[in-house]
Amino acid sequence: MLLLERGELGAGTSRVAAGMLAPVAETDAGERGLLELGLQSARRWTDFAAELAEVGGMDVGYRPCGTLMLARDRDEAEALERERDLRERFGLNVEALLPTAARRLEPALAPTVRSALHLPDDHSADPRLVCAALARAAKRAGAVLRTGVEISDLAAVPAEQVVVAAGPWSASFGDEARVRPVKGQSLRLRDPAGPGLLQRVVRWGQPHPGYLVPRGDGRYVLGATQEEQGFDTAVTALGVHDLLRDAAELVPGVLELEVEEAIAGLRPGTPDNAPIIGRSPSDPRIVWATGHYRNGVLLAPVTADLVVAELAGEPVEHGFGPERFDRQGAAA
Repeated sequence: MLLLERGELGAGTSRVAAGMLAPVAETDAGERGLLELGLQSARRWTDFAAELAEVGGMDVGYRPCGTLMLARDRDEAEALERERDLRERFGLNVEALLPTAARRLEPALAPTVRSALHLPDDHSADPRLVCAALARAAKRAGAVLRTGVEISDLAAVPAEQVVVAAGPWSASFGDEARVRPVKGQSLRLRDPAGPGLLQRVVRWGQPHPGYLVPRGDGRYVLGATQEEQGFDTAVTALGVHDLLRDAAELVPGVLELEVEEAIAGLRPGTPDNAPIIGRSPSDPRIVWATGHYRNGVLLAPVTADLVVAELAGEPVEHGFGPERFDRQGAAA
C-alpha cells in the first residue's frame, strides 16, 4: 500500500480538528441518516482507540467525557429545549439540567448559565495523536508513506485502486467530489496549573456552535468559526475575539489560560453535510472517502470499514455514495 500526502502527515484538516465524537450534539432533524452513521461509528471508537494504542504504540487521547450543551440567555434556553425534544424523539440519551446541577458537574461554569443539556454518550479524542498512531500502524503493516507529493491527475497514479481522501481539496480530482472548503478558526489553550478547569466538552450556540474541548492534560481547544471564505486560512483578530468573548461568558476561567496556538483550517463541506464514501460510478478505480465536514474524526472507524469493504470487492450498502447527488439532481 502506498499513501501519498500533499503536505506533512495529518497537517491538513485533521490537525485543526477539535476531535469531538459527538453524534448526539450534532443531531439535525433533517439528517437522520447521518445521525445513524455517526452513532454506528461512535460505538466503534472504544475498540478503535484501543487498537490504535496497541498497533500504533501510543495513546490517542480518547476520553469518554460526555458533553454539556449550554444556554446563555432566554432565547438560547428555548432553543436548547427544542434540541432536547428532538433528541428525545430520536431515542437519544439526553438529560436537561438546571444551572445549579450543571455547575455541580463543572464548577468552572459561570453563574449566569441559563440552562444545560447533558449528553453523556458524546466523547472526544485528539486528532493529532490519532494521525500519528495511524501513521505508525501503517508503517508497521508495510505501507509506504510519502509526503510533499502533489497530484493533479489520478490517471498518473500507477495503482489498480485509488482511495481519494483529500478533504477540502478532493474536488480537484473530479466533479463527483461535491466538496467545498469551509473555514474554521480555533485556539489551542493551556493551563500552566494542569488539568482541572473542565472535564467535559462544553458547547454553546446553534446552529453553528462554539465549543471548548479539554484534552485532559491542561490543554483545551476553543473553536470554531464557520466561514465560507474559499481556501483562505488566515487567523483574524475578529475571529479570535469572538471565540474568547463567547467562551468567557460561560467559562470565565478561559481568559486565564495561555494561548499556545491560533490556527485556521478547512472543513470539507458537501451539499447535504454528509460524507462521500464509495466507488466512483465513472471510474471504477477510484474510491472516495471525503466530505466529512464537521464529523471527520467521529466517522473515521466507520469510513475505514466501508472503504475496506469496497477495496475487497464486498461493498456494504449505504446512502453516502457519490451517485446520490446525481439522483438528487434528477429528482429536482
